[in-house]
Amino acid sequence: MDELADRIPPRLSTKFESTVPGSLVLIGPMQSLLRSVCFLFPLLIAIGTLEARRPNVIYMLVDDLGYGDLACYGQKTLSTPNLDRMASEGMRFTRHYTGSTVCAPSRCVLMTGLHTGHCRVRGNGPGVLLPSDVTVAAKMKEAGYKTGCFGKWGIGNPPPLDDPAIHGFDEFYGYVNMYHAHNFYPEFMVKNGEKVPTRNVSYADWKKQEAENPAREGFGVAKVKKDYAPTLISNEMIRFIENTHEEPFFVYYALNIPHTNNEAGRDERVGKDGMEVPSHGQFSDKDWPSPEKGFARMIEIIDGEVGKILLKLKQLGIDEDTILLFASDNGPHQEGGHKADFFDSNGPLRGIKRDLTEGGIRTPFIVRWPGTVKAGSESSHISGFQDLMPTLCDLVGVESPGTDGISFLPTLRGKGMQKKHSHLYWEFGERGPAQAVVQGKWKAIYSKPRRAKEYQMELYNIETDIAEETNLVDKHPEVWQSLRRLMDVSHEDEK
Repeated sequence: MDELADRIPPRLSTKFESTVPGSLVLIGPMQSLLRSVCFLFPLLIAIGTLEARRPNVIYMLVDDLGYGDLACYGQKTLSTPNLDRMASEGMRFTRHYTGSTVCAPSRCVLMTGLHTGHCRVRGNGPGVLLPSDVTVAAKMKEAGYKTGCFGKWGIGNPPPLDDPAIHGFDEFYGYVNMYHAHNFYPEFMVKNGEKVPTRNVSYADWKKQEAENPAREGFGVAKVKKDYAPTLISNEMIRFIENTHEEPFFVYYALNIPHTNNEAGRDERVGKDGMEVPSHGQFSDKDWPSPEKGFARMIEIIDGEVGKILLKLKQLGIDEDTILLFASDNGPHQEGGHKADFFDSNGPLRGIKRDLTEGGIRTPFIVRWPGTVKAGSESSHISGFQDLMPTLCDLVGVESPGTDGISFLPTLRGKGMQKKHSHLYWEFGERGPAQAVVQGKWKAIYSKPRRAKEYQMELYNIETDIAEETNLVDKHPEVWQSLRRLMDVSHEDEK
């Protein structure tokens, strides 16, 4: 810029020469200035455009991956080199929480910024978003971003086929219905509100059950397996990035692995193996049960997808202009023949999917933003899915709607004042009423399992007891009462 500044004349001349009536010809210093301005103007415009470009955002959400399933979070058996690289080049969060302990409400919290005491969808039962519910995608679209959702939508049961479009996504490809997403070889996928056939063919009895259960359309088990849905989804996601990379984009990439096909897990014809993959690859010769080979292959596929995204960003020259975020929608499952303990999927945490203990709701969370997020950094900032909405609104400069979240952008940038949550709250009623609160080092759970005669009260110091082994209710009754009151004020009846 110093060299460019030297080309600007230090003074101006007011001398003009008229050669044709009504025209002016610049001479001397004025002519030199005009040449400089003509040279500088396009360059300054380009510089301004570069400075004004807002970062692209790719939020990758996987399904039922545990806190201990990644090598960078302590996994000892399975390797995840691309996710480890993402962590080494970005920030690894150690106290990030999902929206819920099952998929539909967790995704509702992620998209709306409202926790399960306030949000529209609080379980996997009937209920859907209303057109008036504001989502992250709608706010990104308001900010001028091109928006795309690829994979499992699954918010509510059963949502309309165009639900992603209703809630702010310009493009969608994948599964709208969560039960459809159980099936890794479905007979159709959904693209922009329309069914697109695949080459897969389901068993006739599953087709009959599907016809009798319209709320579970698309679920079942395939006898002809040609098109693996996660691959189809990945291809559409990459195509979207290639086609839109010259303008700001927001991608919500919601793969439905390592979830299981629950229906295949009950079907003798496929060995009751719900961990459907095209092949077990390098794990074929392992002395493991077939579902565990499938699980290992799914982790490898997930890691490969991260590598594919990182490579594509480099190829398109937008690596430093793109924020990549990675998380799981809840804790690890134990279905379809897979056992959560086989690979120690919850790591040091207690509990799995459907529990409100840490193993059910604490997720790996990695954010990579070259040049902004400090490489190899770690954050113990307490955050949750409800924070995505205010964080992205803060990032792109639009007003955030009323949410239960706070922006963690100061943590990512390593500057500014990072606000803290007064507490985080969850409720989940599918196995009996249950509530949980996290406030700093304290974690309280209040639940009444279906067969229990009375409510159970649990209190843990999760800074010193991450496995929630020592119940401190009797030792700290005042803390318990305080957190119990927070549960009451955090819950609002569903509208």
